[in-house]
Amino acid sequence: MGKETTYLNLFRNYREVLRQYSAPLMDSKREAAIGLFEKAGFPGPKDEAYRQCRLDALLEIDYGMNLYRLSAPPHPSKVFRCEVPSLSTKLFFVVNDVYYPDPDPQKLSEGVLYGSINAILREYPELMAPYYDRIAGQSADAFAALNTAMAQDGFLLFVPAGVEIEQPLQLIQLFHGEIEQMANRRNLVIIEDGASAKLMICDHSMTQSSCFSNQVTEVFVGKKARLEYYELEMTHPNNARLSNTFIDQQASSSVFVNGITLNNGVSRNNLNLRMLGEQAESMLSGLCLLDSHQFADYHVDVEHVVPQCTSRQLYKYILDDESRGVFAGKVLVHPNAQKTSAYQSNANLCNSSRARMNALPQLEIYADDVKCSHGSATGQIDENALFYMRSRGLSEQEARAMLKFAFVADVIEGIQLIPLKNRIHNLVGKRFRKQMSACAGCDIC
Repeated sequence: MGKETTYLNLFRNYREVLRQYSAPLMDSKREAAIGLFEKAGFPGPKDEAYRQCRLDALLEIDYGMNLYRLSAPPHPSKVFRCEVPSLSTKLFFVVNDVYYPDPDPQKLSEGVLYGSINAILREYPELMAPYYDRIAGQSADAFAALNTAMAQDGFLLFVPAGVEIEQPLQLIQLFHGEIEQMANRRNLVIIEDGASAKLMICDHSMTQSSCFSNQVTEVFVGKKARLEYYELEMTHPNNARLSNTFIDQQASSSVFVNGITLNNGVSRNNLNLRMLGEQAESMLSGLCLLDSHQFADYHVDVEHVVPQCTSRQLYKYILDDESRGVFAGKVLVHPNAQKTSAYQSNANLCNSSRARMNALPQLEIYADDVKCSHGSATGQIDENALFYMRSRGLSEQEARAMLKFAFVADVIEGIQLIPLKNRIHNLVGKRFRKQMSACAGCDIC
């Protein structure tokens, strides 16, 4: 044990502090999680799932943790703006790993719960016990286990059966402070039978210090329920994000997931989805724009456990300079999951001889009556197309920007919230033209 010892000692030395500042339900999962973390250890070069994602340098940093739950005024809503034009979202804030209470609390709909996961687990332990750590607790991922052992707060959304929330919800996760810090953020989203919601999670940073986000999100989507789930990462080169997202779908439910990385340092996104009820549908998509020495890694695992479910994946990368990308997508069809439809597509554009992309699409099928396909392609901008566009009077920069935009257009067009789609169109165009500007308190507006 090397780097793990630091976190094991931290857990043992501050065990009572963790108990004091967290709900009993959250605290009850810690011992099993730290045992799993101690047994597994951080992934290394021999761990196939992390072989292309080297985290040694990040784990060498002595990060601070806010174990005593200190918060600093003013409320982030007073100093930070992240508003999408024409998209009137209900805003929530997590700074580092502290949820800031809503300054304007209001009921979204009857029975809907939202806010600090720690506070809601404390107030409604019996309601939340069937959900908290139910999926993540089955994972062998060391970072997920470390999160369960150390997490103290985050965001929770509970939508009861039959309730449809029309207003999009937006969770803004910020890093703030002058020290190098780790935030073990924990999110829980529960959409009961027949309910629906739209949730955006936006990651930003208001500091240039090195920050590490170790995040776990558990999502439960009930029968005939619908969830649109968006993630937007816009941080800086000193930021590291390791995210484990677990989604369970029941019969006739619909899940749409879209993740976009516009600016980052190191990102590792593990997305695990299980289709547990017949006639469930999912659409998973993502877009990573990388340059300089940025790194992004998507690992997507979809399990078809029961018959007659449909899943689709579409992930695209554009890499410049010395950036690196990894995509590993796996579809597992269980023996009884007949009539499965599963499609996976990954396409990548390398615009530099120094950029590197590793792609590993996988199908593992144990049923014989299925429709499954996968494909991956990595290449460069077509020089003939570039020449044609320049012959029509465009500069090389504009021509390249237009070709890049055409390459990723289908991922953006898949966004179902029209104002958000328009905003992403604008931001991606600026990113390609190196015109990304900042306004007060927000580096993407």
